[in-house]
Amino acid sequence: MGSTAAGELSIKVLDSGSGIAEDELTLVLQPFYRVENSRNRGTGGTGLGLAIAQQLAVAIGGSLTLSNRAEGGLCAQIRIAL
Repeated sequence: MGSTAAGELSIKVLDSGSGIAEDELTLVLQPFYRVENSRNRGTGGTGLGLAIAQQLAVAIGGSLTLSNRAEGGLCAQIRIAL
């Protein structure tokens, strides 16, 4: 967690996985969208996690953005106005 601009809180979640293709970064925020087609209810994931996180961020006056990290992996950042 850290501060960004005055009156704003920033929370970043970083992973070291393979990241997400640039053209799918906004798509994964849609309900039921899954990057990996092999995943299903039997193998885990319904495609709701990021959609829920985005809706919650917006509900509290914030935003959720996703970006690929230069060293690999993904950065999910929530910014909330204080």
